[in-house]
Amino acid sequence: MLIMPLDDLNDEDIEVLLRLLRGAIDTDRYPLSPRVMMLKEIHGNLRPEAPRPTASPEPRVYEPPSGGRDRRRG
Repeated sequence: MLIMPLDDLNDEDIEVLLRLLRGAIDTDRYPLSPRVMMLKEIHGNLRPEAPRPTASPEPRVYEPPSGGRDRRRG
């Protein structure tokens, strides 16, 4: 069995491996199994995802009720 260091892989080889891993992950019957979790970890090591930017939510403005529907009838 020939073991090739990942440093020797070119971009095309890595893309092929990523497609194979993604196919195995997406079609697995048990997505939370230890096997799939390990495949996801390997996938992440080959091509780490860029951190997603977090948009800060707009601050809420709390105002008293307008008195429309909750207004007392007199």
